[in-house]
Amino acid sequence: MKRHAPLFFLLVAASAPGILRAQEVEAISVWGRRANEIGRATSASEGKVSYSDFAARPLLRPGELIEAVPGLAATQHSGAGKANQYFLRGFNLDHGTDLAASLDGAPLNLPSHGHGQGYLDLNILTPEFVHDISFRKGPYAAENGDFATAGAVAFETADHLHGDGVQAWTGDHAYYRAVGSKGVTDNVLVAGDITRSRGAWSTPEDLRKINLLGRALVRGWSITALAYDAKWNATDQIPRRAVEDGMLGRLDAIDPTDGGTTSRYILSARRRDLLRGLDAVVYVQRYKLDLYSNFTYFLEDPIHGDQFEQADQRWIYGGSLTKRWSLGDGWSARTGVSARVDDIGKVGLYRTIARARLRTVRQDALTEWSTAVWGEASRRFGKLDATFGLRADAFGADVSAGYPRNAGTVSDAQLSPKLALAWRVSRRFELYADAGRGFHSNDARGAVITVDPVTGDPARRAPLLSPTDGAELGLRLKRGGLSLTAAAWTLHVDSELVYVGDSGFTEAAGATQRRGVELLADWRPTSTLSLTGSWAGTHARFTNGDRIPNAVDSVVSAGATWKPRPTSTLSLTYRRLGAAPLIEDDSVRSRPTSLLNALIVQDIGRASLMVEILNLTNGKGDDIAYFYASRLPGEPAGGVDDVHFHPVEPRALRVGLKINL
Repeated sequence: MKRHAPLFFLLVAASAPGILRAQEVEAISVWGRRANEIGRATSASEGKVSYSDFAARPLLRPGELIEAVPGLAATQHSGAGKANQYFLRGFNLDHGTDLAASLDGAPLNLPSHGHGQGYLDLNILTPEFVHDISFRKGPYAAENGDFATAGAVAFETADHLHGDGVQAWTGDHAYYRAVGSKGVTDNVLVAGDITRSRGAWSTPEDLRKINLLGRALVRGWSITALAYDAKWNATDQIPRRAVEDGMLGRLDAIDPTDGGTTSRYILSARRRDLLRGLDAVVYVQRYKLDLYSNFTYFLEDPIHGDQFEQADQRWIYGGSLTKRWSLGDGWSARTGVSARVDDIGKVGLYRTIARARLRTVRQDALTEWSTAVWGEASRRFGKLDATFGLRADAFGADVSAGYPRNAGTVSDAQLSPKLALAWRVSRRFELYADAGRGFHSNDARGAVITVDPVTGDPARRAPLLSPTDGAELGLRLKRGGLSLTAAAWTLHVDSELVYVGDSGFTEAAGATQRRGVELLADWRPTSTLSLTGSWAGTHARFTNGDRIPNAVDSVVSAGATWKPRPTSTLSLTYRRLGAAPLIEDDSVRSRPTSLLNALIVQDIGRASLMVEILNLTNGKGDDIAYFYASRLPGEPAGGVDDVHFHPVEPRALRVGLKINL
């Protein structure tokens, strides 16, 4: 395989705590210490996780940092440079369709993306650069808009990155990583993260990734430049029949030329004035992706194979402004406005062989814009805190299609009411009731399409905005070192987006209804031992009674952090992703998968020795599985229906040394 050096990039993105409410959401802890948030949270399913809580968390990939949110799982069905698959509240979020995320106030989801609607690539994150993670599940917060159907997660970086230092890592499968940060002055810092890895796969993954960060504090503004660039080869999901017949090993690939390149550059500025209650963010982003995949092998083209390229190039411009108000008579309020423009110069689908283009299936350019205004008013009535919210969103797009009959303009708007009630029974016990309307946008190309570019048949248009209605009842209890949280929720989605394995796309399907229960526990039996656990169970159906493919029925997570001595830390994490239907009649189901990871940290003066063991038990489960037809050489022209899976990576040992400067 030809090796490519990663592109260099710099730029700098905003600072300060973020896009989710500074109402100090409940720290549903996963690691580390938590303050008692009873009396400040407005739902049972919101939280904040600080750096000290996830600093000792073992991670295979940067995107797994999001698993600090209880009940949320991140997996992968392709190479390390591609966005993760996310599972939350019965959603297979297919790279981010119903999960909104931001970094220092700048949104990360990408609408009308070349691979999937709302594409969310968290490889832009360096865990050591993240200061805290705030999250809210469900569509109950007025400040959260597009894609915040199952939930919203806000990542915040720190002005000083927890002190100057450098790290060097090495490990199995030719894994090498270097991380460092340095405060140039009191108000300027620079940081970098470089990773190279062969990977565990038979075809070398050959990952080349670089993340750079710069931060400057100027007259109350935090100016940040962030850059990310990656190249990789991918071992995509493979058919179960080929492994069971001995044709392939679990770590083998069918098309060794799958993979991709991507880059993202963010320049943003943020100012938070706590005295005036102002939070202002402006940003500009540049994004590129070329992704090569082959999921059906020789089903559509027996001669050249079915590899295809998905390309996306865009500029993103936007900003937001939030203001707090004191209205008198016990009332307070928060209001906000936001605007965003995605100038997508190219979004295309091409048939390829070994990454060389054979023909263009579709290539378009479009401009998509959105604006929003929202507000919420809060007041305490005795022991009851009530928050009334309202959000108004307007979206529009102008699609210049390569096939003129699929060009056009489209616009839509939505009004979303919200309600949150918190009844503080005592200093240690609180009850919650939440309800609200949210939405996700659909691909603008699907909202103006008239003809299927592949078959030439008339195509059915999707609505530009798909509403979601949800409600939740919850409680939070804290007694000594034990914190318990429970929530029961329901969610109705007007138009579900589901994954189509033979095209690599998502498509709009029918309405769905989900309901579920989440239980969370955090226990500190001693000053040196922390134990956490969460269980999330979901019942998910289309409204016609059919099962929703890849809607997992449960997610279990647990962790333990033990400090036998002040200089030693041992952390264990466990995650079990439950089974899921792979087709609507539930006749084929995925297998549950469990993973156990460990991290040992030993401080030695100004240095720390770190030993990370991933997949400690060397489990051989599936990271993800799909059911569809594919064709291998010699098989029938119509292909064979089968489970296609991507295995979890085998056990890997990594060793790191950190030196504090």
